[in-house]
Formats: sequence, structure tokens, C-alpha cells
Amino acid sequence: MPWFKRLSEGLSRSRDALQGHLSELMGRGPKVDDEFWTDLEDALIVADMGVMAATEIVSRLRRTASRLALPDAAAVLSHLTAELAAEFEQPTQDLLEGRVTLIMVGVNGTGKTTTVGKLAKQAVDSGRSVLLGSADTFRAAANEQLDVWAKRAGVEVVKRDSGEDPASVAFDTVAAARERAVDITIIDTAGRLHTSVDLMRELQKIQKVTRREADASTTVKTILTMDATTGQNGLVQAREFHAALDLDGVILTKLDGTAKGGIVVAVARELGLPVVMVGVGEGIEDLRPFNPEEFAAALIGSS
Repeated sequence: MPWFKRLSEGLSRSRDALQGHLSELMGRGPKVDDEFWTDLEDALIVADMGVMAATEIVSRLRRTASRLALPDAAAVLSHLTAELAAEFEQPTQDLLEGRVTLIMVGVNGTGKTTTVGKLAKQAVDSGRSVLLGSADTFRAAANEQLDVWAKRAGVEVVKRDSGEDPASVAFDTVAAARERAVDITIIDTAGRLHTSVDLMRELQKIQKVTRREADASTTVKTILTMDATTGQNGLVQAREFHAALDLDGVILTKLDGTAKGGIVVAVARELGLPVVMVGVGEGIEDLRPFNPEEFAAALIGSS
């Protein structure tokens, strides 16, 4: 199935909610008044985009309508996709470009370890050398799960026994990557609730060790995997992880028909974080670099 169709299907829940409200707006006639703008803002909020993002999008759209002297509601809404795409910060480079060490963080069940495996396979397929670190020493099956993905990608995993210090795994992984001059190093961490202070401190320790030990030519990035089905709770999670770790980007996972994909707009607006990749399924090919224009078109329902 073509990628845009997969993306569009993944955003169907948010898009259907939004299109229902937009159809009501259009059904009232061509008039663009204060009630139109208020109702458009409400429609964007209902589509999980959050108050801050909705307010800013509508504000920009009003300025565009005034500057271009747009004649009616249909003309105004024809500019909505472009204004939505403008909400996203474009990453300065591809996530797997150059020499990079990724620290993958997120709440339990967001597909973090699966995402690590997909990234590793994509990097290997593009000719890059890869090393994984299993810093999830809390969950007994974590090493085994990462081993399965490592075998698929044909890469090695640095790991320790369950219960050992996760930061020590990060240290060992970075040391091995530096010695072997590895292109891409990815450190998997334990999924955890964003409300756990002690577990967040553990992540901060992993991040500190990784940044300290990484080769000078290597960029260290901390990436949050966020489940697209969690809606506004995903924004709360992202806010807490960002406050503790100063995140470098977000990967949106589990974008299927149950997703509340509009929430990524709220995350981008409030936290100023680039959305670096988006996942629509379990296959390795189902994780792709994020394209703001493509995402906005799929969410609004344009092509």
C-alpha cells in the first residue's frame, strides 16, 4: 500500500472529527466572521491539536485571509493545510545522518524497542555500521526482545544481566562504539511512567554518561517515542520527559485507525520539538522520516 494512503488511514480518527466540523462550517455559507474563526479554532482542538496550536494556526490563517483578501470560507480553508504544516519545526538533518548516538526514551508500551530495531535495520540497509545497547535492565525480557531485532538487522547488542545499573550499559555501549568507530549507536532504555522521579533520574544518569563518553565527532540525541493513541496524555508525557531530559525530537508510533494523531501538532507547538519519524505499522518499512506537508495533507484530508 502506498505510504501516503497508510498515513492517511492512520490519521482517519482525527481527520474524520475535523472534517465533520469543517463541513458544518462550510454548510453555513461563505461568510467569514468572528463566529467562523471561533468555530474553526474549536474544530482544531477537537482534532487533538491542543489550544495553543489551534489558536496560533487560526491567528496565522486570519492574517493570511486579510493579506490575500480571501473572499469566502472555502478560500480560507484552502490555506489550512499549509498553515498546519507550518506548525512543525523541520529537522536540520536526517535522524540517521552522520555519526550519532541515540538515547531512546518513552513510556511503557510506546513501541520503543521495536522502533530501535527498525532504525537499526534501516541504518544497516543504507550501509551504516550500527551498535545497540540494552539499557533496560529492569524488564527481564528486554535483552531477548532487543536480541530478536538485532538478529534481523545483523548487528550486535551490548547488554548486562537484569537488575544491573543501566548507566553502566550506556557506558559500555559508548566505549565499544568509540573503539569500533561505529556510525550509529542506539541505546534502548526501560519504559517508565513520566511521573516517576527516581526513574527519570536514572534516565538523566544514562544521558549524562553517554554525553560524557561519546566520541567528539558523535552527536548525542535523546529521542522520545510517543504512542499516537494516547491523545492529550501524550502531551503530558512529552512535557515531563522534555523538562527532565531536554529532548531532541519525537518519534510518533502506532499511527493506525485508533490514533489521535493531531496531538503531535500540540507537542510540536508547545515544546518546540521536531517530529523526526512516524510509524504506521509493525513492518520495518512502516517507519519513515516525518514530512510536515504530507502529514498535514493526510490530517486535513487534502492531497
